[in-house]
Amino acid sequence: MNPIKINLSLLFSIVMLVGTANAAGVEFIQSELHRFRVNVVTRELDHPWGMAFLPDNGILVTERPGRLRIIRNEKLLPTPIAGLPKIMEKGQGGLLGIALHPKFKENRWLYLSFTGKGKGGYGTEVIRGKLEGMQLNKVETIFRALPKSRGGRHFGSRLVFGRDGTLYISLGDRGERSSAQKLDDHRGSLIRVHDDGSVPTDNPFEGNVGIKPEIFTYGNRNIQGMTLHSSTGGIWTHEHGPQGGDEVNIMKPGANYGWPVITYGVNYVIGTKIGEGTHKEGMLQPIHKWVPSIAPSGMAFYTGSQFPNWKSDLFVGSLKFGLLVRLRVDGSRVVGEERMLDGRFGRIRDVIQGPDDLLYLLTDESDGALLKLMPLESG
Repeated sequence: MNPIKINLSLLFSIVMLVGTANAAGVEFIQSELHRFRVNVVTRELDHPWGMAFLPDNGILVTERPGRLRIIRNEKLLPTPIAGLPKIMEKGQGGLLGIALHPKFKENRWLYLSFTGKGKGGYGTEVIRGKLEGMQLNKVETIFRALPKSRGGRHFGSRLVFGRDGTLYISLGDRGERSSAQKLDDHRGSLIRVHDDGSVPTDNPFEGNVGIKPEIFTYGNRNIQGMTLHSSTGGIWTHEHGPQGGDEVNIMKPGANYGWPVITYGVNYVIGTKIGEGTHKEGMLQPIHKWVPSIAPSGMAFYTGSQFPNWKSDLFVGSLKFGLLVRLRVDGSRVVGEERMLDGRFGRIRDVIQGPDDLLYLLTDESDGALLKLMPLESG
C-alpha cells in the first residue's frame, strides 16, 4: 500500500476526531499533572456569576441581569426561579453570589447577594429564602452594606458558610478607596453574621461604639473569590488589585489588609504610586500576589479523587486572561502556580468542585458557559 495514502488517511482520521470532539462541546487539555477534557454543558447563560449544587445534583446559577437559573441533567431549564426581589443591574453589579445553608436539606434556606438600590445609591445586599420547587418563598433581607454609593464598581459579593455555621459576605470598596479603612463603613471589608443576619458575639469589633459590628476584616479592595481551606476550615480570599496587585489572603479576625494605604498595584493608565508603598506595620501582607493583574474571580480548594495529583490545590479563575490558575499550597504558603485554558473559553467567573469530584467553571459572557473538567482517564 502506498505510504502516502496511509499518512493521508491517518491525517483525515485525526481531523475527523478533533472535529467530532469540538462538535460535541469537548476539548482536551494537557496540564502539568493531568490530561483532562473540558465539556461545555451549556452556552445559554447570560453573564453567569455564581453557582451552587443542590442535593439532587441540580445546579443553581445566578445571572447578573437578575435571573436565578437551574441546570438539571446537563440541560438549562427555560424558566428562571420565581420569587426574587427586584435586582438592579448596575455596572459590575446585579445578581451575584449564592450559597446553600449548611442544613439546606432540612430547612431549604438559599442565600443570594445582589445590588440593591436605596438612599445614597446602590450597595450589596443579602437575602435568604426557602427554595420550594421553582419558587423562592419567605424571602427576607439579612444584610445591607451601608452606606450606599453611586457608581457601579466593586460589589464583592461572594458568600461562604464557615464550619461554625456563620455566613461570610465579601464586599468591595465601591470605588471609594478611603472607605476600606473606615470601621464605621461596611465598604471594603469582609462581613461575618449568623444565618439570620444577627451579629456573632465573638466578632472582632462587636460592642465597639462607632464601628460596624458585622465587620470581620477591613482594608479589602474588592473580594471576588472566597472559600474554606480544605483541612483547617480557615477563610481564604482573593481580591482585585488596581493595575497589578491582585492578592490571595488568609482572613484573620480584626485584621487590616492595607488597601489603599499599601498595595502592589498602581493607578490605571498613568501608573503612578498608590498610598504609602507595599508594607506598613499593622497591615497584613498577602500570601500570594499577581503583578500584572489576572483579574481573579471564583476560588475553590480541590478535595476530590478524580484528579488525585491536584489534591489540596487551590483553583482560581481569571477574567482578564481567561485562565484557570492552579496554586500549589503548603500550609499557609503558595509554593507553585500553573496557568491553564489560556483564554480559549473566555472570562472565567467562578470555580467550584461538584459532588462528583469534578471541577465546574462559569464564563462571564452574554453566551456564558458552564464548563465541566473531566480527567481523560474517565473516558
